[in-house]
Amino acid sequence: MSDQPNFDPVLKELQQKYKSINQDTHTHLEGLLYSKPITYWDYIQTDALLNLQIQRTTLPDEMVFIAYHQINELLFKMILWEISQVAEKENLDVVFFENKIMRVSRYFDMLTTSFNIMREGMEVEQYMKFRNTLTPASGFQSAQYRLIEFASTELINLIDYRFRSTIDRSTPYTHAFEHLYWQAAGKDYETGKKSTLLINFENRYKDEFLRFMESYNTKNLWTRFKELPKEDQKDEDLVKAMRHYDYTVNITWVMAHYNAAKHYIESGSKHVEATGGSEWKKYMHPKYQRRIFFPDLWTQEELENWGTNI
Repeated sequence: MSDQPNFDPVLKELQQKYKSINQDTHTHLEGLLYSKPITYWDYIQTDALLNLQIQRTTLPDEMVFIAYHQINELLFKMILWEISQVAEKENLDVVFFENKIMRVSRYFDMLTTSFNIMREGMEVEQYMKFRNTLTPASGFQSAQYRLIEFASTELINLIDYRFRSTIDRSTPYTHAFEHLYWQAAGKDYETGKKSTLLINFENRYKDEFLRFMESYNTKNLWTRFKELPKEDQKDEDLVKAMRHYDYTVNITWVMAHYNAAKHYIESGSKHVEATGGSEWKKYMHPKYQRRIFFPDLWTQEELENWGTNI
């Protein structure tokens, strides 16, 4: 009796796997003879990752600022990854939906509490010096965050509150784009003139945004929720998860960001603007734009007092 393990079942499954993609099993198995064992640093690409923090000044706390924002972008990527699974899921059910929403919420919970790193983790004096080297760049220009918004709700809920009555589903995407709430950060609506911050952002991402807006118009989280059977839309756990996500992204996280920005921008003795020159208070505070991903899940009183009781 042999003590050797029987690899026949595994080999059979491998044959089925490679046959299904029209590949030769023997070729792949032979390739394993010459492949190197995987290591943590190769798998995670540690060396590449740790060489992405390139300072523009000699001030030590700039490293905190760079690394922190890069961590945010990685979390944004994870959030988009989870949302895309809901968007593409066939036969979407409550359990799957709630599971993904809570994953996303936990990422945003982490982002919210992490603002203490920004607020308490840098010396104001250092920040007020190295911030000038960032101009005209700004955290406003995070494309992934804008994609998260497009993937979360119907476009009308991202339109500047002043213009929502003039826009509907028949409105061209290019026109709707010009009236997104964050346009207020760098646009004079009377003259149409845009800041360098906004111009650079649009030159880099506008085409991608327009394609993404159209793609997610029928598969964003809010639309997919409303596709569920009526009974499932009343599921207490799912509704609670949706509300938590909505509140966390559009109030808790936004206000943590707002207060961190305020801490530094208003710490000096003289008036200063955000690094990109944006009118950050006009578009960031939730009570002004009332960004709400899932409006039907809130009471009329909650909607009217959105962002005011904080």
